[in-house]
Amino acid sequence: MLHPRARTMLLLAIPALIIGVVSSLVLIVVMKVASVLQTLLWNALPAGLGVPVDSPAWIVGMLTLTGIAVGLVIRFSPGHAGPDPAQEPLIGAPVAPSALPGLIIALILGLAGGVSLGPEHPIMAVNIGLAVFLGSRILPRVGALDWTILASAGTIGALFGTPVAAALIFSQTLSSNNDVPLWDKLFAPLMAAAAGALTTSLFFHPHFSLSLPHYGQMQIADIFSGAIVVAIAIALGMVAVWCLPRLHRLMHRLKHPVLILGAGGLILGILGAIGGPVTLFKGLDEMQQLAFSQVFSVSDYLLFAVIKLAALVVAAACGFRGGRIFPAVFVGVALGLMLHEHVDAVPAAITVSCSILGLVLVVTRDAWLSLFMAAVVVPDSTLFPLLCIVMLPAWLLLAGKPMMMAWRNDK
Repeated sequence: MLHPRARTMLLLAIPALIIGVVSSLVLIVVMKVASVLQTLLWNALPAGLGVPVDSPAWIVGMLTLTGIAVGLVIRFSPGHAGPDPAQEPLIGAPVAPSALPGLIIALILGLAGGVSLGPEHPIMAVNIGLAVFLGSRILPRVGALDWTILASAGTIGALFGTPVAAALIFSQTLSSNNDVPLWDKLFAPLMAAAAGALTTSLFFHPHFSLSLPHYGQMQIADIFSGAIVVAIAIALGMVAVWCLPRLHRLMHRLKHPVLILGAGGLILGILGAIGGPVTLFKGLDEMQQLAFSQVFSVSDYLLFAVIKLAALVVAAACGFRGGRIFPAVFVGVALGLMLHEHVDAVPAAITVSCSILGLVLVVTRDAWLSLFMAAVVVPDSTLFPLLCIVMLPAWLLLAGKPMMMAWRNDK
């Protein structure tokens, strides 16, 4: 009774559901282990030693030791714990299975130790590597690209707790001019993304949205204000784009991973001591502190944004295993709150959402993901038309500009 197209889609439905669930479980296990280790390193251990957790000496020491530990893992694990994330896109080629344990350990150490990177890139690499390795043996007629798409869709759904982001991203990558409808191609990836999102929701709920004053009816002046905010965010982000490959080349002159990451950890510790604990870690929980606190001033928000962006560049340039999206969102929140405090006539909902849009766009060059992150962090439906409008000049500004990646020929 089903059309051959429907039967083809159903053939991948069960593998897609399994991959989505497994992708989420990998994320959940890694995040839970990292959370337990973070509590041990940043709460139990300093309390037992009688050292304040916000002590500059503790922050510098902990980040330096984290860098040395990650360097040792990369140096001695098979495959050097996967490729350098600074030279890879979010969705890359499958990683050899032998490199995955080291990659997971390096990610957990970085997340727990306070490194300013998120889990998205290593988790994506782990899930793609597992899906391609196991899937090609169970269903050899299914190509590696199909397994890669399913694993990345399941991971995106798990990371953001919704399949919407995966639908937006793959709607542009899977579209073509042949006779196969787009939704036929999206069917299996959306199944994987939905399974990943539902599995994640059973264990924890990602806290992306901020409690900001409601934005009322859109005014013409708000479009100009939003465009200016996006331009400021892009300008700040492009400074990081310029710095990353040059710092990457400079740091890798040290040759040995332990030296590179140990020095990187020391620099991150100094930055963390200047910015305080709120500028550490991946930034998801810390951006909630920025929004709820009433004690920070314009200079505080500016300091947090600059320090976090500098820490993001240093961590990526030194080869810490992690992603750049979550820290970029934190920088966007800090920058947006700073601009609102500086010009309070512009609503915080506009400054924060447009700052996030601009910075995530610089980091990912994905318009759909940038719109999604801005709309999720500031969940106000009246803002969406404004975000779509200001996206257009933002895309023009970034057309032809370099990506936030290190040069491939760096050694």
